[in-house]
Amino acid sequence: MAVRIRDVGSHDLDSVLALNNAAGPTILPLTAAALRQLFDQACYFRVAEVNGHVAGFLLALDQDADYDSPNFRWFRERHPQFVYIDRIVIARPSRGLGLGRVFYADVTSYAETRSPELTCEVFLEPQDDVSMLFHGTWGFLEVGQQVMPNTGRRVALLAKTLCSWPFVRDTYLHGGAGRLPDLPWLRERERVHASTRTTRAAGGA
Repeated sequence: MAVRIRDVGSHDLDSVLALNNAAGPTILPLTAAALRQLFDQACYFRVAEVNGHVAGFLLALDQDADYDSPNFRWFRERHPQFVYIDRIVIARPSRGLGLGRVFYADVTSYAETRSPELTCEVFLEPQDDVSMLFHGTWGFLEVGQQVMPNTGRRVALLAKTLCSWPFVRDTYLHGGAGRLPDLPWLRERERVHASTRTTRAAGGA
């Protein structure tokens, strides 16, 4: 079995949309237009290929994204800087292969060089014990709850402190060249509307 994690491309969006809308009640459905907006806004958007076929994806946004999700807004109102995991989906035939852990290791590696926190939410209605346990093993803690206005379902808001951030910030962003090293694994993905986004100072609020 060959597994590859790579940045999403526009040619992947039909496959991503189909995966998203077949995922079940723990993942909110998307329209093609809404997915395209997320594609433009996401700081992290990668797919997993298994034997050459798209088998899952993870999409995350930073605090500067133009995104109207109530859970994203909850974090932005309370946390000055974060990377927010909006959704992760694994195709049913590929579940049990460990792709969720591969994605979380990868997004953590991305986030810890850019932010002090990695955040997400888990549905509590219906209670999702598997997801809560999974996030607990990755060091996430509950920092709040809310009822989502568009669904009436309660969610737990989770955050993980990224311990590498102070070192990265002080060594590379606030010192030295004032930026991360120019290495392929540290580069940002290309975003169509990146030039129109309001970017906060690195390490600032």
